[in-house]
Formats: sequence, structure tokens, C-alpha cells
Amino acid sequence: MEKDMESLLQKAQVLIEALPYIQRFNRKIIVVKYGGSAMSNEELQKNVIKDVTLLKLVGFKPIIVHGGGKEISRWVGKVGKEAKFVNGLRVTDEETMEIAEMVLNKVNKSLVSMVEELGVKAVGVSGKDAGLLGVEKKYSGGQDIGYVGEVTEVNPKLLYDLLEKDYLPIVAPIGLGADCHSYNVNADDAACAIAKAVGADKLVFLTDIEGLYKDINDKSSFISRISASEADELIHSGFIGGGMLPKLSNCTSAINNGVNRVHILDGRIAHCLLLEIFTNQGIGTAIVKDEDIDHMA
Repeated sequence: MEKDMESLLQKAQVLIEALPYIQRFNRKIIVVKYGGSAMSNEELQKNVIKDVTLLKLVGFKPIIVHGGGKEISRWVGKVGKEAKFVNGLRVTDEETMEIAEMVLNKVNKSLVSMVEELGVKAVGVSGKDAGLLGVEKKYSGGQDIGYVGEVTEVNPKLLYDLLEKDYLPIVAPIGLGADCHSYNVNADDAACAIAKAVGADKLVFLTDIEGLYKDINDKSSFISRISASEADELIHSGFIGGGMLPKLSNCTSAINNGVNRVHILDGRIAHCLLLEIFTNQGIGTAIVKDEDIDHMA
């Protein structure tokens, strides 16, 4: 009986610890970029969706922006094509774009179903809907890589309308060019552009690593909290490389354009979103405004 009571008290303590965060972020918009390994594992996928659904039910206004790169590569392989990348960007010819759009829409509706199963109303949209993501052709080091888009304009009205009607928007990163053609957009870029356009309080990247390291080979160099200007220094110092470089650039860009806080989390950890947002300790890396670096929130 005593053990049962202790367990119940621990649960109560968890809820009490979460209370100030629930109060602070009530009715605030949070954009969650979801992709990587957490997306290919069904159990982790369900955990992420449960987390986002809980955020919605306690008063947040979440928007999910999802990727689907691994799934696109799988389907490209199924039709006998080989996935090609230049500087980390997928070379997207007409046929690959058609496959990407089909796969991303399939992933989108699968996430909608998961949210609906938990009793929350979700609407899956593409960046093409209502002019949400306007893009221009993106080149990689001067090379033409096909139908890959750089976001030039975000029209957030559709997202505001959905949030106002109490829906959870789930966005597939496909943009529309001036030529009215579909363009594949990097999901990190899409999430960052959307977060800036809607004035999100938080932008969360669910990734395949624990967070940010000053030196990826030195686990003791983990950074749990960093200001936007310190992050910029890291970018220009040459310490950060690989896929983290554009991600960190997106983080500082978001902070400098009105987003209050950006989080980089390991999406492979069950309920990482709740642990980061509702506990004093947190588990990932938070990038904050320079003036907030001394105030834990």
C-alpha cells in the first residue's frame, strides 16, 4: 500500500512540475518537424503522435510538418530507379517528384489517422494547398537538381483557420512554383518557414541524434542550452558539420525571426517532446534568444 501511495505521489509531482509550462504555453503555437528514424518505427511514430495530441489537449496549438525521405527512397527503388543526392539534396526529376508527392501524401494521411484514433481532429494538407508554400527552384552549388524548391513565401491563413476551428494541421512539404509545378521541399526548411510565418512560440526538430554537440565525437561536449548568437559562432567556427549545419542555421534563423525557442530532440526517445517541454531538466538542446540565455523557462 505504501509503495502504491509513493507511486501515486510521484505521478502527482510530475503533473505539478508540468503545470507552469502548461500555463505558460496555453494557446501558443508549436511547430513540430517530424522525420528520420522516429518516423520509420511504428511504435515511436505512435509515441510522437500521442505527445503532440496531449500538447493539443492541454491547450497548445500544435502544427506537424513531416518528412518522408527514407520512404521516398524506398519507393524510388521499387520502380527501379536509384536515389541520387547532391550536397544532401535529392535530385528530383519529373518521375521522382511524382513518387515523392504520392509517398508524402500517403505518410500525411497515415499521421492524420493516428491523431484521429486518439480523439483529436486533424487535417492533412500539402504546401500546395491555398498557396501555403510558394517556392522557387533551388540549385545545389550551381547544379540543377530538378524539382527541388526553396521556400520564398508562406501564406499561413489556412493554418490559422484550421487552428481557430480546433483542428491539428499536418503539413506535407511540397511547394508550388510560379510555373504551377510541384516542388519537393526539405522538411526542416518548410518547418522553419512555417514557424516564422505563424509566429510560433516553439519550433521542435525531432532528429536522429540526442541534440547538439560542440564536437560530435566527444559526448561530454553536449550542449543543452545555447543562445542564437552562440549558435551562429559555432556555425562559423567550423565545429558543426554534416546535416546539423543547415539544421542549426534554420534554428538561428527562426529565433532571429520571432520564434521564441527552438528545440533539437532525439525522436528515437519515447515521449521526448513531453520530457523536453514539461520538465525542468529537459533532454535535448534548446536554442534561445540572447536575452533569455540566463532565464531557464
